[in-house]
Amino acid sequence: MHIDLLSPASFAKGHPLDQYAWLQDNAPVYWHEEPKGTGFWVLTRYEDVANVGRQPHTFSNEPTISIADPDPDSPNFASDDHKMMLMMDPPQHTQFRRIISREFTRGPAAELRPRIAELAARIIDTVIDRGECEFVNEVAGELPSYVIAELTGIPLDDGRELYKLTEIIHTAPEVLEEGAQFQAIMKMFGYAQEVYRNKLEKPTDDLASQIVHAEVDGRRLDEIDFQLFFMLLIDAGGDTTRNLVAGGLHKLIENPEQLSQWQMHRADMDDTAREELLRAVSPVIYMRRTALKDTELHGQTIKAGDKVVRYFGAANHDPRKFEQPQALDLDRFPNEQIAFGTGTHVCLGQHIARVEIDCMFHEILARMENFQLAEPPQWLESNFISGIRHMPITFTPRKALIPD
Repeated sequence: MHIDLLSPASFAKGHPLDQYAWLQDNAPVYWHEEPKGTGFWVLTRYEDVANVGRQPHTFSNEPTISIADPDPDSPNFASDDHKMMLMMDPPQHTQFRRIISREFTRGPAAELRPRIAELAARIIDTVIDRGECEFVNEVAGELPSYVIAELTGIPLDDGRELYKLTEIIHTAPEVLEEGAQFQAIMKMFGYAQEVYRNKLEKPTDDLASQIVHAEVDGRRLDEIDFQLFFMLLIDAGGDTTRNLVAGGLHKLIENPEQLSQWQMHRADMDDTAREELLRAVSPVIYMRRTALKDTELHGQTIKAGDKVVRYFGAANHDPRKFEQPQALDLDRFPNEQIAFGTGTHVCLGQHIARVEIDCMFHEILARMENFQLAEPPQWLESNFISGIRHMPITFTPRKALIPD
């Protein structure tokens, strides 16, 4: 089996499940060569991926969660005093997370449901009479862009434009024009700078204002802290929902019997269906950790400083954890999928993401049927995010709604 988890081509139609299966059976801790780097360990079994995420004192998020080491000249990297929260370990990570964590707990997320449902209905309103749409940009990408814009107190249309920048940031640099990612990051930072200055002068009741006026260990967060925080919120606030909804509908089109079952029994299946789509789609492909000390896993010696890369799509398709993992089963229960990660860095926005997914699919399934792909979907060229970037579909507006 040829193993290549660096090339975007391996993810051209979603997760390379054949590579994952071979690794799980033959090399659960696999050394992967890296032409422009030191190489890295690949983890694909569920228990390993889950457990390593729960051991920050052995496996660190510093200096980065990307396979490639940070470039000191990149705008992603300022100094040891300024890091994105994703690249922090406890206790620093805990302190930064605490700034906004209350807004993302289950209760506040539930309070957002009426507004999120309203936005989801508005999005479907714009396409329902046409019987066709480009689903990713016109539907799946709209809701998370709107929600994070409202949470951070910026115009909704700005949220849509910022989402376009995140897509460039996650695309493999070798398929972009030279400097495209740098320009996208600088545009994001430039926008964040304006938000910072506006919220500093005129704070309002939103997340951006909270961050601007927050303190950690008695130190006020500065402009660079805010730029990194803002980029993380915009980036993470859109990826999971956008790619889950688009990838989820694609899975449903491929499994029409499951789609029909969910449409007929939405009230009974919403929770299990959502978790199964999260498992099957697994929008985030991997997260890297760096070993802080020598350790051993499955007979392999991992040395201090080695890169250890956890593949969530592989873990979510591990037959040691899930029966018939390659089958889509919207009734699957229990379903301990880990698309949102594990441990201290479990996705902060997971509860809001679930509300967004629920509201979006409620509108889609209640108001649309007879889905067809108008052309094959085009996938984001990335080895970090598994997502469809272009998927034209046709559909029929539903004439009679089935009661919830």
